[in-house]
Amino acid sequence: MTSPGRSPATEPASRPVPGPRPRTGPLLAVAAVCATLFAAAAVTVSVHHGAPFAPERVAVHWSVAHHGEPALSLARALTDTGTGLIPYLAAVLGGLLAGRGARGRIRAVAYAVAVLAVGQAIRFGLMRLLIRPRPPVADWAQYASDYAFPSGHATTAVLVAGILAWGIARRARPAVAGTWCAVLAVWAAGVGLTRVYLGVHWPVDVLAGWFLAVALLALALLLEPYAVPRPSGCPEPPFP
Repeated sequence: MTSPGRSPATEPASRPVPGPRPRTGPLLAVAAVCATLFAAAAVTVSVHHGAPFAPERVAVHWSVAHHGEPALSLARALTDTGTGLIPYLAAVLGGLLAGRGARGRIRAVAYAVAVLAVGQAIRFGLMRLLIRPRPPVADWAQYASDYAFPSGHATTAVLVAGILAWGIARRARPAVAGTWCAVLAVWAAGVGLTRVYLGVHWPVDVLAGWFLAVALLALALLLEPYAVPRPSGCPEPPFP
């Protein structure tokens, strides 16, 4: 009920309300499939005691045999975008794009950074749990630390690509959002592939990182309407 002398039209219009609920069925299906694929990879690697499979050896040996310039420098530059401060800056950008108004942007940035940080923590914990050795150090074209499974760069790149795609999709027109999503997908795939090319990961490590990240992104999208509610007023116009 409205107070006397105050019409409904004068009620505040900026109160946050949950955004449109995503289709839970497809997102749950994606999360379940990717989680199952990741679990299958993890169990297989564990049963095999972390030893590489024959196709993995072939892939790494081929990569090492084809190290050369400028491909090696380009691979190093690309792989560096999947670690360090860059992913967190990209997550902040995704949150700024997704949020509406000052409070909404703060919540969106916090949510984006939290999704990335939780993903990193899960990935690091699994890496320490499964302790899969990396390829031989003699094959490395760049220094790498810790264990191999799942690939931290591959996991991080897909998480960042998903966060940026989320922000762009909430602000841009569908055609623009689709183009950027394709670009981000190519970038994330490229970061993962450089890990094998540089000789610091086995292919299954990269695949597992992709599966883990997609599962986490699907779950994050299910929670997004509650974590980042949209204001009840008119939405901001999309950028061209």
